[in-house]
Amino acid sequence: MLSIIQAAGWPIWPLIACSIFALALVFERFISLKTARVAPPQLLDEAIAVSKDRLPSKDTVQQLAQNSALGEVLASGLQQLHAHPQSTEDELRAHMESSGRAVAHRLEKYLSALATIASAAPLLGLLGTVIGMIEIFGSQSGAGAMGTGNPGQLAHGISIALYNTAFGLIVAIPALIFWRYFRSRVDGYVLQLELSSEQFVRHLNRLRSK
Repeated sequence: MLSIIQAAGWPIWPLIACSIFALALVFERFISLKTARVAPPQLLDEAIAVSKDRLPSKDTVQQLAQNSALGEVLASGLQQLHAHPQSTEDELRAHMESSGRAVAHRLEKYLSALATIASAAPLLGLLGTVIGMIEIFGSQSGAGAMGTGNPGQLAHGISIALYNTAFGLIVAIPALIFWRYFRSRVDGYVLQLELSSEQFVRHLNRLRSK
């Protein structure tokens, strides 16, 4: 592997940095986008059960907010009722939607960076290819009519061109796959948050009316 890196020349180092950065982002997103951290399956039912007859205590609401991303959105509705008991359904919905937008923004964290790596890696590989081609033509400058240049320099230029092209694709393809996977996962979570919030708003409106 070291010999390949040495053969590819300096243009491969930005690609190696991109690959390390992309790997770190993928691990971070896998941890942060776990279902238990975002939208535990039974959390909505538990929140409705706890607030079935009356508003839960502020400590309980705080625990709900710290439970997960969904818990934070649901807790925002309870916090609004604690602060403003006469809030209308539209005010409750607006407050929870505002909280949901903040949560959705956090769920999308680093996805743009991963998409940038997926787009930039082939271009960095192309840059290495161009540099390799420049070395190839440079090795042929001053050659005689038969085109006999420096074979070692020629081979080095070809290796830079091919290694950088290949490594750029090796970095870009997994980055693109993981970006699409995480993008789809976040979209699913956001839809789940919206549906759960709407159901909880209707529940809070009934509770407020009692």
